[in-house]
Amino acid sequence: MSKKYVYFFGSKGAEGNAGMKNTLGGKGANLAEMTNLKIPVPPGFTITTEVCNDFFANNNQYPDGLWKQAEEGIAKLEADFGKKFGDTTDPLLVSVRSGARASMPGMMDTVLNLGLNDETVEGLAKKTGNERFAYDCYRRFIMMFSDVVLEIPKRDFDKVFEAKKKSIGVELDTDLCKDSLQELVLAFKGIVKERKGIDFPSDIKEQLRLSINAVFESWNNERAIKYRNMYNIPHNWGTAVNVQAMVFGNTGNNSGTGVAFTRDPSTGEKRFFGEYLINAQGEDVVAGVRTPKPIFELERDKPKIYNELVEIYQRLEAHYKDMQDMEFTIQDDKLYMLQTRNGKRTATAAINIAVDMVAEGLIDKNTAVLRVQPEQLDQVLHPMIDPKSEVTVIAKGLPASPGAAVGKIVFDAETAQKMSGAGEKVILVRQETSPEDIGGMDVSQGILTGRGGMTSHAAVVARGMGRCCVAGCSELSIDEENKILKAKGYTYGEGDYISLDGSSGRVMDGQVKLIKPKLTGNFGKLMAWADEARKLGVRTNADTPHDAAIAKEFGAEGIGLCRTEHMFFEGDRVKAVREMILADDEAGRRTALKKILPMQKGDFKAIFKVMDGLPVTIRLLDPPLHEFLPHTKKDMEEIAADMGISVDAIKEKSNQLKEFNPMLGHRGCRLGITYPEIYEIQVEAIFEAACELAKEGKVVKPEIMIPLVGHINELSYTKKNLVVVAEKVMAKHGVKVEYMVGTMIELPRAAITADQIATEAEFFSFGTNDLTQTTFGFSRDDIGSFLGDYLSKNILPIDPFVSIDQSGVGELIKMGIEKGRSVRGNLKIGICGEHGGDPASVAFCHKLGMDYVSCSPYRVPIARLAAAHVALKEKN
Repeated sequence: MSKKYVYFFGSKGAEGNAGMKNTLGGKGANLAEMTNLKIPVPPGFTITTEVCNDFFANNNQYPDGLWKQAEEGIAKLEADFGKKFGDTTDPLLVSVRSGARASMPGMMDTVLNLGLNDETVEGLAKKTGNERFAYDCYRRFIMMFSDVVLEIPKRDFDKVFEAKKKSIGVELDTDLCKDSLQELVLAFKGIVKERKGIDFPSDIKEQLRLSINAVFESWNNERAIKYRNMYNIPHNWGTAVNVQAMVFGNTGNNSGTGVAFTRDPSTGEKRFFGEYLINAQGEDVVAGVRTPKPIFELERDKPKIYNELVEIYQRLEAHYKDMQDMEFTIQDDKLYMLQTRNGKRTATAAINIAVDMVAEGLIDKNTAVLRVQPEQLDQVLHPMIDPKSEVTVIAKGLPASPGAAVGKIVFDAETAQKMSGAGEKVILVRQETSPEDIGGMDVSQGILTGRGGMTSHAAVVARGMGRCCVAGCSELSIDEENKILKAKGYTYGEGDYISLDGSSGRVMDGQVKLIKPKLTGNFGKLMAWADEARKLGVRTNADTPHDAAIAKEFGAEGIGLCRTEHMFFEGDRVKAVREMILADDEAGRRTALKKILPMQKGDFKAIFKVMDGLPVTIRLLDPPLHEFLPHTKKDMEEIAADMGISVDAIKEKSNQLKEFNPMLGHRGCRLGITYPEIYEIQVEAIFEAACELAKEGKVVKPEIMIPLVGHINELSYTKKNLVVVAEKVMAKHGVKVEYMVGTMIELPRAAITADQIATEAEFFSFGTNDLTQTTFGFSRDDIGSFLGDYLSKNILPIDPFVSIDQSGVGELIKMGIEKGRSVRGNLKIGICGEHGGDPASVAFCHKLGMDYVSCSPYRVPIARLAAAHVALKEKN
């Protein structure tokens, strides 16, 4: 018996169900589930994801037995639907659509109205008594098949289509008569002949086979690969293919099509949300060809259909216990459901829906926590328009995806990627976006379209990405070819600034001031539930009281990395640092450092106050000294005058300090060994601040971190000097402050000899940025020149500076933890590179048994939620 590749769903039930997403893909599994729930679904069959993987593994050849099962599926479909595929009197038409196990809206291909040729179109016209409808389907089929299967750009057909409308003086495609549509069919066939040198395929079985091939092949198109990379969807999952009987929303005013959500996907509000078009097919809504009507108007247009749709959406949400994204078609006043899936939503909506569903008794708190993806939280930390700013609104569209954006106008995805790569902030302006724009959308601050609705491609993808989007802004004139945007007397070219407010739909002139949002209400509830679930602590990387305060507001439980060198660059203190570097002897260096002491003490005191009893890990000076020296002629002359030395002397010192490879040079603890007075002054400042606050009754928990230790003797020597200073300051003040001395593990040798280092270190903090550099031999500053090639050619699965390389760097971390704790069982361990805010890295740290992760302030909520996710998944 051959393996089963085809699963049927029809009037007598379905062979699949919602639990079979890995086999049937999300769309196929949910079509089967709706069928089993007795919801009106046109019959069809699903070809499994396994076939997709076999197809690519076998040089685009189907596995044995697949086509026979597909033909049997067509036969079942004919029997169930009462029409024959290829019949010239009453033809069965089908759609061929993709469906991966993870939702990838618009990323793969679809072919609709398949089964039409010059004979069957006449049969369709006679059977329905509607020639205009039949030829509208035919021209749509030729356009879509030619684009998807024959790879003739859709714009070639669009130009002819728009020219036809203009020539007869109509604006909407629905105004084209049957004769015009017949002329378009002939013109479209001519394009195929001209571009490909073949007649448009008329064999319906060949149409089907080629379309199934094209949908499978679209799994590996450029936009689908980019989307999977963006959302960490495995490339070996493959897509299923769904072949389903066509139902038609374009037979006339008694038909229509729409997309709807069981809750508002932008805000999470519990209200029926969506759009529809009368006399249209589904592609018209999603592609934004016509601006659709809001779903509540359907109650007025077709009350019976609306009430039936409401009953179905309420059933589906209660069944799936999640917000659903549905597609429907009305044919001759009969409702059909074409899809349901868990809807893409903004982070704000995800939080509100999760919390509301707990209150409604649909889900529990742990499920609510798992419903919000950690990466999504970046969105709720997005900026908003400053309400105090005066703005000039030049147009208003639909508020398709919340947040605000300021950037330079670009009119195509390629330019967006190019300018963004050069460090520019851009806003992608398009008449309407298509799946090919995914790369440009990903790098843009915001997206603005002239056409399309709240469920258009631009809106759905922008919400999923967390990008601000204003859609369907018909007040704009967008000339993509000449790169001109016009609105209310304003004219803009590429590179001009505009601002968007995706929460209100406003488009504004120039650069508007943005502010960070405040997080309250449901966000606080969800994060409290996350904190109940997680085991891993979350700290922040903060060098200023301001950053520390923000991080604490976001739930940071301490500071895991306070970089003292950043303080050295502020105001007049950099002059004192330069004096110290340029001094000829230790006495001169100490004199200069004494000037810095009160400033550093003030810095630490302010940070300790903000953290209010939470631990603060302070890294002693790390970068090489040449970074502090002046580089411009003006700065050199100024410091020379202050110190009474020549500019040549400064240049000479700078040349002395210059290194071939400063990242591996005279930095970190090596400075503290050569110039112990530097670290001594820093520790004196830390303990002066701590003791003064302790006298005021404040709890202070300093943790002194010695950087770039590769040998136990480096740590022993440095620590001994620092402990003497700390004890001396505490004795002077007559107070005792609890403190720890530890080190950063950022060199492979430190991880390998961690058992020796742990005899002196009371804590380890893995500096994963430098550990990645020194393990791979990559320079973080230079890897950009070839990283793109490494990722696109699958040399590396992901940028190792974004997510921990678990099989290489991760093994060193694991070794360091095991060795360190083998000699010091209570060794406190964390990480303090930016990996601490990457969800996959947070999960890895949890599994290794770390005590905490530390990340930048705005990633603290992400780390908290990621830590909860891994703990809950482990528990489940």
